[in-house]
Amino acid sequence: MATPIIRRATRDDILTIVGFNQAMALETEDISLDTSILLPGVEAIFENPEHGFYIVCEIEGLVKACLMITYEWSDWRNGIFWWIQSVFVKKEYRKRGLYKLMYEFIKTQIDKDSEIIGLRLYVDDDNVKAQNVYTKLGMKKSNYQLFEYTKPKTIVLNT
Repeated sequence: MATPIIRRATRDDILTIVGFNQAMALETEDISLDTSILLPGVEAIFENPEHGFYIVCEIEGLVKACLMITYEWSDWRNGIFWWIQSVFVKKEYRKRGLYKLMYEFIKTQIDKDSEIIGLRLYVDDDNVKAQNVYTKLGMKKSNYQLFEYTKPKTIVLNT
């Protein structure tokens, strides 16, 4: 395998990221994401960098994996947590360390920035494979459970 390149995504990556998000939602939660909602949602990150950014892993000029970073302010710690979201690695590139490379890229950036105090992510309770990957990289299950309220969605469930 050629040497992977980890970098921040650019607008040129938007359609790839949209496709990856659709594939990830279908694979992990059996949800079909509506392109008319998802596309402007991905574009919004590039138009509003205060929302976050994407990281991609490129091999021989083609993006094979991506994830999104969003921000959470912690008044208790007087700093910012980065949240990993929308992780996707193309099936034929899984178990080759691409996620690990993206994770290490992010961790290096966090370690250099005194305002960033940590890294968090959420994972579906049933996604044991992903949980094992995160544990192997040194992440620990926190003592918090994620609860949410969301407005009614326009996501189509495949049942």
